[in-house]
Amino acid sequence: MEFEKMITVFFDGKCGLCAREIAYYRKIAPAEMFIWQDIANNPAPLRPFGISQAEALRYLHLLDHQGQLQIGVNAFRAIWVELGPLWRLLAYLAGLPVIHAILIHAYNRFADYRFSRLAHCQIASKGA
Repeated sequence: MEFEKMITVFFDGKCGLCAREIAYYRKIAPAEMFIWQDIANNPAPLRPFGISQAEALRYLHLLDHQGQLQIGVNAFRAIWVELGPLWRLLAYLAGLPVIHAILIHAYNRFADYRFSRLAHCQIASKGA
């Protein structure tokens, strides 16, 4: 299987929930599909894309096969599409207009709450 370009995922490796979820995705993902960048411990990979560390810690970011930036729910959908048939179904369902709107609202509220409670996120926001 040949891919146009690997998907680059920028994730918060200091967040326990985030790190566990990404570890699971890494375990089940096809080989050579993703580049996983822990931007909590090394924000340098964000610089070429003009993404602040604070913003990337707040919401999951990724660059898809076409080099387009996907954020939040859309970033998760881009990951799920690559993980297999059941995950593709989840990505499809998450893209249905009403469900998508609800998920975006819920994800953004949760992400903002999580960001406000983690010390490393607050430090990054002061440096942004």
